[in-house]
Amino acid sequence: MSESASHPKKWLIAYNSISASLWTIVLFNTIFLGSSLGQPYLFDYTNKITTWIQTFAVVEIINSATGLVKSPIFTTATQVFSRLLIVWGVCQLLPESPANTHWIYITLSLSWSITEIIRYSYYATNLTSPGGVPDWLTWLRYTTFYVLYPTGVSSETYMIYLSLNEASSIVGQWYYYFLIFTLFTYIPGFYMLYTYMIKQRKKVLGKSKSTKKTE
Repeated sequence: MSESASHPKKWLIAYNSISASLWTIVLFNTIFLGSSLGQPYLFDYTNKITTWIQTFAVVEIINSATGLVKSPIFTTATQVFSRLLIVWGVCQLLPESPANTHWIYITLSLSWSITEIIRYSYYATNLTSPGGVPDWLTWLRYTTFYVLYPTGVSSETYMIYLSLNEASSIVGQWYYYFLIFTLFTYIPGFYMLYTYMIKQRKKVLGKSKSTKKTE
């Protein structure tokens, strides 16, 4: 590999490794603080760092747009912006929203962090391991979404729903209706992402099975 070609790879290795580490912090905070202190302390102590870690994911849109990764830019942008709406449009813009101190914030943090630890670890390993990604990590990457996507999306939508009254009183009616509109967009958005992952699972795990049969 030429030196110029290795730069993007090094960048992707660094980005995915850092992201996996950051989301591990979110998971640790959620489990430790959630079990020891509970709400509202969990939100008070974690919302800022979770917001900035999620905002860091904007880099994924840039990576996709510039061709550094093969992920579809529309799919990537949809997922990133839906989460940015939660961390900035609810957690930061509406700090007094009942959603922030509800148990749904815990399921949201768990779903996001577990998903991202697996995903970023998979990408980083795929770029660094000469022997490829271990079967167990590949299986986790393309199987856990069956549970984590629905729990994540349902947590996001319930966070928005619980924030509607606060949005109307603090920001205005336009934001109230914007959030309602956003809730409806989750229906096609979830279907698109979920079916995309199912297709990817069949493609990746099916290829893995056929490779083993030929060995």
